[in-house]
Amino acid sequence: MIVTRKLLVEMLLKYINRSINLSELVDWSEEMVREADFEEGYFELIEDILARIGLADVREFGLTWDDCYDYLHKLGYDIKVELLEVK
Repeated sequence: MIVTRKLLVEMLLKYINRSINLSELVDWSEEMVREADFEEGYFELIEDILARIGLADVREFGLTWDDCYDYLHKLGYDIKVELLEVK
């Protein structure tokens, strides 16, 4: 498997939108660091972000909204938050 910037963005969005929980994101990240190849030209960026996410289940590190925002920005995306009323 090849981890691309797009795949990493998709996984972060799943976490932000609560389609997956932190434990699932951490597990995925750790598996990708061990098993996957990374998009050519972005090895260091993807590896760094995956490594940090892999530590997010340790209380001292965690994963904040600011972390997610920064990771997405480094991956080439800006975030626009939209509020939807619960019905």
